[in-house]
Formats: sequence, C-alpha cells, structure tokens
Amino acid sequence: MLNIKQLEALIWVAELGSFRKAAHHLSTTQPNISSRIAGLEKTLNVVLMQRNAGSVQLTEKGVEILDAAHRVLLEAERIVEIAQRPDLVADRLRLGVTELVACTWLHSYLRSIKAAYPALNVELTVDLSRNLDIEMQSNRLDLTIQTAPFASAASGVIELGKAPYIWVANPRIAQQLSGIKTVADLLPHSVLTHARHTQAYSELVEYAQAQSLPISRFVASNSLASCVQMAADGMGITLLPKALVARELADKRLIEVDVSWKPAPLRFAARYQSEKAALYLTHCAKLAEAAAKTLDDIARPDPAQPGPVQPAPKG
Repeated sequence: MLNIKQLEALIWVAELGSFRKAAHHLSTTQPNISSRIAGLEKTLNVVLMQRNAGSVQLTEKGVEILDAAHRVLLEAERIVEIAQRPDLVADRLRLGVTELVACTWLHSYLRSIKAAYPALNVELTVDLSRNLDIEMQSNRLDLTIQTAPFASAASGVIELGKAPYIWVANPRIAQQLSGIKTVADLLPHSVLTHARHTQAYSELVEYAQAQSLPISRFVASNSLASCVQMAADGMGITLLPKALVARELADKRLIEVDVSWKPAPLRFAARYQSEKAALYLTHCAKLAEAAAKTLDDIARPDPAQPGPVQPAPKG
C-alpha cells in the first residue's frame, strides 16, 4: 500500500526539482527519497517522473497524482488538527525575513511558532526584500516577511502594518541640527541610507534630484545595523525605521532630528503561495500578525520620551 511518506517525497521532489533537495528538506537521505518514489511507482504500477541529466520531469500521470497527493496531505493535516495534535507536525519551514524584522520582533515570532508547532523546524534566511522575493518565486522559501514593493505576485498575503522612518544622529550632530531642517541642511554631513535599490533610497534620490540637490553625500548600506552603529559613532545623520533605533533613542545614544521630508513608511506583509500551502504554513503566517504589532507600538509617540531636537530658547 502507498503511504504518506511516499506522497510527501513525490511532492517535494516535484516542488524542488531534485531528489537531493527533497532529501535535505525532509531531513533524510537521497537513497531514502529514491526508495519512496520507486515504491510508490511499483505500488501504483505507474511511471511518475523522468530523470534526465539531474533534472526531474513529471509524466502526465505524475502531474495528476501530484495534485491528488497535495489533497491527501492536506486532509491528513486536518485529521491532526481535529485531534488537536500540533506536536505531530514535523516539517521544515523555510522562512525568509528582512533585517528590520530580525532586529525587532523575530524572536518573539519564532517563540510563538515553537509554541504552536513544537516539532516544526524553522530554516531562517535574513536578506533584502528583493532577494527574498526571488527566493520565494524560485521555491526556495515557503514564507517571507518582507517589505513592499513586491516584484512578483503571491496568492497568500497577510498585511502586517507599516514602519515609519525617522532621521537620527548622535547628540553632537543632532545639536547642530536643532529646529526643523530640510534635506539640504543635512548635506554638510554624510547621509547614511538603505541599500541603493530599496524604496527609501530611491525616494530620497528622487526627492534630492527634484530639489537640485547633490547626492554625493548619500552613503548606501546593505546593513541597517551598521547604519545604526555608524550614526552612534558620529559618522553622519541616518534615515532609518523608528523601530530599529528604539533602544538607542531610549538610551539617548541617538537623537531624532526634525527633518521636513521623510520617505513613505515601510509596508510589511507575510507572503506565501496559498494554493500549495500546508495548514501549518497559513497558521504561521497569521501568527506574524500578533508579533508584528511591536512595530505599531514603537511607532506611537511615547510621552515620556523627548521628541525631535528643538531650538534652544533665546535669552
């Protein structure tokens, strides 16, 4: 008789296009995956796939059986759900997040996943949003938590809110920039920003060009954490999501500077392909909603904390 593990092997070989990758995803060996597929083909007396020069191509019958296999595994998951045995969900979740998520609410999110599915293994990737998009479309990630704009479509999208930007500098530079300033006022200093292809950097350059301002002082970085440290070390004024510098603002290592222009807030979403998602994957995407509220809390003004630097009173 055919069994769940054989169907699971079929699904992941088809999804990943490789026996080796399917074995890695299912935490087993390549010979074991080959054995499961061979056993399924022998039981059904059907050729499911052709192997050519390292590639895998499903036969016509293989495509039909793959579709049915997805439905069987979904129903098996529903049985586990009805029995209230989430501990039986032993799979690998390939999760991709941006650096802002990794530096703010990722760990509380991972704890909530562990509490919901104790046997679920999370394989984590932290990268730029555009790279996460590519990885998901290439079927190398199951779930991404990333920022708009998105280069490709996803059938499963859960909006997670927005993260506003602020300008910050160390106390010495911030004191020099008291009062409401324009971007032009910042240019005696280096302006530390996101990577060149990000939305914030593009908006900043577009604004500067519209105002006929030079962009030679803009210093782009792939690492937001490095921007925070460079700003604290007095290497320039920095444009960052407020959530990322909450601790430095509280410790007064960084001070908010009141600048008349800011880019649009970062829009976050959990994204996955819902038509082939397991039930646990949809649930994990929804768990991100609660964890992401941290960004909303940080975005609200704290009356106990000082606002942007204002001019010193005269006299």
